[in-house]
Amino acid sequence: MKKPEDMILVIFGATGDLAYRKLIPALFALDCRNMLPEKFSILGVGRSDQDDNVFRSRMEEGINKFADKPESASTESLDRFITKLSYFRMDMKSAEDYLSLKNHLEDIKNRSENGRNILFYLAMPPAMFSVISDGLGESGLSRSEEGFRRLIIEKPFGSDLESGRELNRILHRSFEENQLYRIDHYLGKETVQNLLVMRFGNGVFEPLWNRNYVHHVEITSAESIGMEGRGDYYESSGALRDMLQNHLMQVVGLVAMEPPSSMEPDSIRNETMKVFQSLRPLSEEDVPRQVIRGQYISSEIGGKVIPGYREENEVDPSSRTETFVAMKFYIDNWRWGNVPFYVRTGKMLPTKVTEVVIHFHPTPHKLFKDNDTCNSCNQLIIRIQPDEGILLKIGMKEPGAGFNVRSVNMDFHYADLTDIHLPSAYERLLFDAMKGDSTLFSRADAVEAAWKFVAPVQKVWSSDPEQKIYGYPAGTWGPEIAHKLIEGSKTGWRFPCDNLTGNETYCEL
Repeated sequence: MKKPEDMILVIFGATGDLAYRKLIPALFALDCRNMLPEKFSILGVGRSDQDDNVFRSRMEEGINKFADKPESASTESLDRFITKLSYFRMDMKSAEDYLSLKNHLEDIKNRSENGRNILFYLAMPPAMFSVISDGLGESGLSRSEEGFRRLIIEKPFGSDLESGRELNRILHRSFEENQLYRIDHYLGKETVQNLLVMRFGNGVFEPLWNRNYVHHVEITSAESIGMEGRGDYYESSGALRDMLQNHLMQVVGLVAMEPPSSMEPDSIRNETMKVFQSLRPLSEEDVPRQVIRGQYISSEIGGKVIPGYREENEVDPSSRTETFVAMKFYIDNWRWGNVPFYVRTGKMLPTKVTEVVIHFHPTPHKLFKDNDTCNSCNQLIIRIQPDEGILLKIGMKEPGAGFNVRSVNMDFHYADLTDIHLPSAYERLLFDAMKGDSTLFSRADAVEAAWKFVAPVQKVWSSDPEQKIYGYPAGTWGPEIAHKLIEGSKTGWRFPCDNLTGNETYCEL
């Protein structure tokens, strides 16, 4: 694989947890696999007063704790990588400091003959996105006639439609859209990307991928943890903003898109954008019927008392912030007309799992009338995490007399490919940004379209205090009423295990 061009990676907020736990360990893993540019420098930018050695020591600690090290990793390779790191102290609200940063980058370029290309990474709170973008623009750092300038932005991309549009407007003051890489680590997962290959690289699936054969589509992203010290952040976010509007809608786009004309980034992103444009708008009357919000309450799990959300640190005791959301919606186009899509996400659920389930129509004529157990057994399950893989559930005859039908599994696990490295999401996305491949990054119009879709939900929840928020005991699969969303199916939501092929239970309607 061809390496990216020589460049400097500038990380704003380099002393924070994201750089320590994710970015620098991912870059070291790329370096061990010989996937970084030949000439590559990492400049950490922060407000704290420290020198290069202190910064390097801290990042080395993060690598030893969190890096996915290949067998080729050694003390020598780590020592060599650490020399690529340096630190620059600045006040990110100071115009003068951006000019100092520009001069510092010019010095690096002169010393190392590397700096024609610069990739900026905003590992910062969202409030700083516009400040840093304007600072880079006003200092001239966002433009170059001799090389590229790119900007990576972490989510959230606004908090609603208005703020999302405003953020795009501000970013575009200093950067062109093709310079912007809005990172969503969900899209960096290998199994999310494999959706494209599975659908468009095999003749067996695509003919069935439509309203004629699909009964409904179900997407789940569950977390088994609570706030873990992030109560203050979550109070201003909630499950709708934190997960559904970005992560899950991007997965919906890949599941429902039409075949692209090529694998070029804009060709793929054009098709996902068409999906967002085809989403049937939710009216304010639809919201109570099609969207369920919940909040976990205290329960006992394994003999341990788990506090409810309102009992977490930095959470309002009367909070109405949702920790669970389930939604039913439709995509109004020829492929998916009247096929319901169901998405759900939540905190403090029984397990950490993300998966897509394609539920196919049952057979039009029931030959085996005495065996209704397999009426809806045809499912394709695409497991994004954990135990990544693909599972096809079909009906087969049990041995013995008669025609007793049982659901059986045909499965593939990525873990079976023991000789192939599965890169972390940040490894893949950092590498793509360095290469200039924007396929797995969100585009401005898609961000705004997703905010537009959830806007009626936000409006109803914020303006109508009578809108219900349902409690669910920590460690369960959300409010009981959420199970009633799925209509016309005897199985309801699939309740998965950590193991892709493990026994799951269903909520009977």
